[in-house]
Amino acid sequence: MTTRAIDRPLVRGVAGLLIGLVLASLSVFLAAPANAQATQLCLANETTSCIVGTLRTEAGVVAGVDILVVGPSGEETLTSGEDGKWNLAVTEPGDYTVTIDKESLPDNVAVVGSAEKKLTVTIGERTRQFGALFELRTGDYSAESSKADQLMQSAVNGLRLGLLIALASLGLSLIYGTTGLSNFAHAELVTLGGVLGYAFIRLMGLPLVVGGIAVVVCCGFVGWLQDRIMWQPLRRRGLGLTQMMIVTIGLSLAMQYVFQYFVGAGTVKVELGTGDVAQFGPVALSYRSMVSMLIAIVMIAAVGYALLRTRIGRATRAVSDNPALASASGIDVDKVIRLVWTVAAAMAGLAGLLYALVISNGIRWDTGLQILLLLFAAVTLGGLGTAFGALLGSLIIGLVVELAGPLGAPGDLKYAVALGLLILLLLVRPQGLLGRAERVG
Repeated sequence: MTTRAIDRPLVRGVAGLLIGLVLASLSVFLAAPANAQATQLCLANETTSCIVGTLRTEAGVVAGVDILVVGPSGEETLTSGEDGKWNLAVTEPGDYTVTIDKESLPDNVAVVGSAEKKLTVTIGERTRQFGALFELRTGDYSAESSKADQLMQSAVNGLRLGLLIALASLGLSLIYGTTGLSNFAHAELVTLGGVLGYAFIRLMGLPLVVGGIAVVVCCGFVGWLQDRIMWQPLRRRGLGLTQMMIVTIGLSLAMQYVFQYFVGAGTVKVELGTGDVAQFGPVALSYRSMVSMLIAIVMIAAVGYALLRTRIGRATRAVSDNPALASASGIDVDKVIRLVWTVAAAMAGLAGLLYALVISNGIRWDTGLQILLLLFAAVTLGGLGTAFGALLGSLIIGLVVELAGPLGAPGDLKYAVALGLLILLLLVRPQGLLGRAERVG
């Protein structure tokens, strides 16, 4: 195998294939139901805040309901749109009272609890959006769903979470496989994807498809630049893996505070609204979640095909198995590693954008820190350095996290359950599910 196996035309071809797949998959977002944005959105800025809400029962959205908003600027009567959404732009800070007109509710629909909400609205330098949420139920609603229904819903949510974790952990596993480096700054590339999505789509007003492609390209460039100006020089200087791992920790902290400087300490939304929800028996899943899962599957399949069926994939696996032998065979190891960094960063950025859209309903400066242990747990559980092991480990971690709640784990203890499972498995199989046993000593 020679350096021609990773020539520039092939690299451009692989990059074009990945971008094309993202374009084709993200375009499905544009095919959302026609009533998804029936209500004109309020866009918060330095002088305007928004009071927003969506009226929904367990059976679907509720349209044509009157909402009275009373505050310093007077009274305003709004009506929920065909998508159940309503919003009001306010320019004066103060206390606002939001009340549902019960007489305008459809038959067989009632408000659970108070039909009045009190909000303290502020106007500041940061964009602000205040939600007035009402719990509506139909007369046929049963407050207690069966345990089987809860488990089915949680299993679907776990599959969704696992696919998005896999999108990010695949790159982490490939970097470890080709360089031996545990990159603690990889989760910040996930945050970067969400932050760039917020900048391109929310602030600059780019369409979701165009903004998504821009996020993937920019994150891929960041990965390429990292290896070009930092990791390749450190490798050539013979820096040990422990020292390089400490560098990744420092880089992670630096990126976190850069994100906090630009987006603040709160949660910023890539897109306002959550989109419509489809009901499949006891399972409810938004159209946005379904498209995100499809994108993750397509991208994971593309990476798997590239690793197994292309020259660049065979070169990557050769470097992962034995870098010295691969170099002696004519493979440009540095080019392979740089391509791995580029693809890994692009996939992490895409995962961050999708995570902000469907899991966390926004992005925070420390989102990467919150999911870092899940990424490492997935990679370790599946087997360090194995791409398909990272996929399997991610799916298991996602399912365990989401199923832990219905099975009795309170609150965020579900994450501890996933890490506890990792510890138990490593006691039995230290190399992970798909990892290879190695001789020590």
